[in-house]
Amino acid sequence: MKRKSRKVKVGNMYIGGDAPISIQSMTTTDTTDADATVKQIHELEEVGCEIIRVSAPTMEAAQALKDIKKNISIPLVADIHFDYRIALEAAKYADKFRINPGNIGNEEKVKLVVKAAKDYGIPIRVGVNLGSLERDLFQKYGYSPEGMVESALRHVKILEGLGFYDTVVSLKASDVPRMVEAYRLFATKTDYPLHLGVTEAGSKLPGSIKSAMGFGILLTEGIGDTIRVSLSEEPKEEVRAAKLILRSLGLRKDGVEVTSCPTCARTHVDVIKLVEELENKTEKIKKPIHVAIMGCAVNGPGESKKVDLGIVGGAGNTNLLYKDGKIVGKVEQGKIVETLLREIDNLNKEQ
Repeated sequence: MKRKSRKVKVGNMYIGGDAPISIQSMTTTDTTDADATVKQIHELEEVGCEIIRVSAPTMEAAQALKDIKKNISIPLVADIHFDYRIALEAAKYADKFRINPGNIGNEEKVKLVVKAAKDYGIPIRVGVNLGSLERDLFQKYGYSPEGMVESALRHVKILEGLGFYDTVVSLKASDVPRMVEAYRLFATKTDYPLHLGVTEAGSKLPGSIKSAMGFGILLTEGIGDTIRVSLSEEPKEEVRAAKLILRSLGLRKDGVEVTSCPTCARTHVDVIKLVEELENKTEKIKKPIHVAIMGCAVNGPGESKKVDLGIVGGAGNTNLLYKDGKIVGKVEQGKIVETLLREIDNLNKEQ
């Protein structure tokens, strides 16, 4: 059962409550280059990004948010550190802040930022990272989940003391067990929605696996309202990995999902090449369509009967096409992807 969290409005969507788990990413462009940033956001939205975060380290970057916001359709999160004046400028254009009240400045500066968030209806994400705990908490706890939770609660209490409750919280670590335990512990103490992340997770493969392990544990326990897979990679790969994680857990049923065999000496078709080509050519399809590409008749028929479309490789160019669990024809070796794309297009057009 999903943890009961409060619902927070971010732009034209919600985080928490009964809202679906949303996918986030972050731009890698220079924010002051609004055109390049907008272009990257559009590319991310095409592959499934639903909330985008941009860094605003300078006043010029905060001012660039105006043009960026006008040219995108998904919620825009401004990532702010240290300078409260940047936050005040960003509040005019952003749909959400990512800040830590403790590093914005003295109480008066925090009050001004919170007032701006209230005036513009902007929620705040309190983001705690294990690698940057406050000195006193590190001395007390070391690198521990307990220190992360106390840090988050400290920041949340600052906001609550100013009458602000539209808050999302993240407790990120590059160490999966510590990250998991921090979220579990915090989830027992408040009902604020949680942004899941394994920070500095690494390159594409190890980072995706670390994120999948951490998210999978927490999401199956009902903990988590929005996610970002943080990779040292093109941001589109973060979104692709996040979609696959949610789909694998049965939390998303959108896009073309491919079931395929790992291949062996019995395989009659080049499964690896077929899967890669099909996935690349169907990435932007939103409708849930399940396809099986199986190399032989051992498990092929069984898998193909469970999906919308299936190919089962056969000797002598006798590759069978399944549709809705039934054999509907044979497909020549060189026309498998072409045939599947045509059938997928037909299914995609159906109401």
